[in-house]
Amino acid sequence: MNIIRINTRNVIFVLLAILTTTVKHVSMGYGKHNDSMVSNMMKEVNVNSTPAYTSKKEEISRLCPSGTMCSELSGECLNCNLNLNCVYGQVYTANCTVLDQIDCIGDQTFQKKYMCRYCYQTEHWEHHCQQKNSCSSVASPRQYYRTNCTVNSNILCLGRRKFMKNLLCNWTVGYRWSTALILSITLGGFGADRFYLGHWHHGIGKLLSFGGLGVWTLIDVILISIRYLGPADGSLYI
Repeated sequence: MNIIRINTRNVIFVLLAILTTTVKHVSMGYGKHNDSMVSNMMKEVNVNSTPAYTSKKEEISRLCPSGTMCSELSGECLNCNLNLNCVYGQVYTANCTVLDQIDCIGDQTFQKKYMCRYCYQTEHWEHHCQQKNSCSSVASPRQYYRTNCTVNSNILCLGRRKFMKNLLCNWTVGYRWSTALILSITLGGFGADRFYLGHWHHGIGKLLSFGGLGVWTLIDVILISIRYLGPADGSLYI
């Protein structure tokens, strides 16, 4: 019995020693794995930081190309002393200086005229906005969407040259109202007008029912003629 007890005790000690050694190795390996992960993350940060600087430099190069007349540079390339206490709508003259990193032709200090207003108050032809087609142009009431706008390069104005603006949903992909109306009058009984506008389910139903025995065809002619029925994607006719 004593021999059996001694052997059992020895076995337990051996198992504990093996378990302790295994835990140490796993901990060391996990620590090395963490160090490797941290090192890789630092490398990624360093790598990712370079394109950001490059993109900023490329943006300045695009907005302020070298070899351009200094007086024709965009407002992003100039430092102009605009009067913040000006009277709205009045025309003023500002002293402008080209930024240090810009290479241009002519005097780098000159005067430019500007109208007293903030950039978001410029007319729609004096700035350009990012167009979106994620809204329905034929919804009732008409939908608006919010987008980024940038003042044209030849315009001086107060405040930021990039701003947000609400625009009326007004986009098209090329559907012609005249084509839809002609198809509705001539081939409307076969659903050609519905197929053309992208209303496939209604087009199939119209085809199988022979234009609803003429009633559906007549209704679609009226709806398209008054522009009530438009493209399925929510765009406008051209």
